[in-house]
Amino acid sequence: MTHNKPTLGPLQAEGKNKQIYAHPTDEHLVYIVSKDQITAGDGARRNEIAGKSRLSTLTTANVFRLLNNAGIVTHFVDMVNDTTLLVQRCVMLPIEHVQRRIATGSYLKRHPEVSEGTRFDPVLVETFLKDDARHDPQIWSQDIIQLGIASQQEIVWMVNEGRRVFDVLEQAWARLDITLVDLKIEFGHDTQGQLLVADVIDNDSWRLWPGGDKTRMLDKQVYRNLPKVTPEDLQVIADRYALVAELTRKLNM
Repeated sequence: MTHNKPTLGPLQAEGKNKQIYAHPTDEHLVYIVSKDQITAGDGARRNEIAGKSRLSTLTTANVFRLLNNAGIVTHFVDMVNDTTLLVQRCVMLPIEHVQRRIATGSYLKRHPEVSEGTRFDPVLVETFLKDDARHDPQIWSQDIIQLGIASQQEIVWMVNEGRRVFDVLEQAWARLDITLVDLKIEFGHDTQGQLLVADVIDNDSWRLWPGGDKTRMLDKQVYRNLPKVTPEDLQVIADRYALVAELTRKLNM
């Protein structure tokens, strides 16, 4: 365990699962401090899982080390302690990029003509506006340009880079006989205006099916699927998150 306690600057932003603090001396850097929260349905369902912040931080650090080693430009600098990451300060784009290898989940509701398990090659990329009040509506290139979020050139770059991210992670998980089904990532501009893969990539960000078997899923979907949440359920979820965090240590091997 890492017990290094950094001196945090002022709180810059707070989300459902994390807080962003300024770096006390370097305006190009910020700290991401994870919370023990798990949420679903745009925050309508919310619970605390003791230790989730540590597991999220470890998972994100291992994933971003893998991406950095693969030559993908990310905001990740270092894991400071069990719950804190040091990253490049970014102005985040208010969109989520979802890469899908296998049709499942919300995609099937929007495309009932597609059967579950349909494989996308190349990986299908969808974009959603980050807006909880409107339940993160899907948006397209023309919307992104019209809203002034990104240029056509940046959109093309993000699609290609998103596929590269997926490819690196898919291959790494495949070596552990785990299927990466889909993945949510975000992008931001650093203080120099460069686009980077940013935010966190943890067990809330993807679907993982060991041996390609949906019934053995290891990810947040287990929580989303619960009719009601009991302490026993939360322990089962905590165990899965701990397993995934441990497995991500092997992704760089």
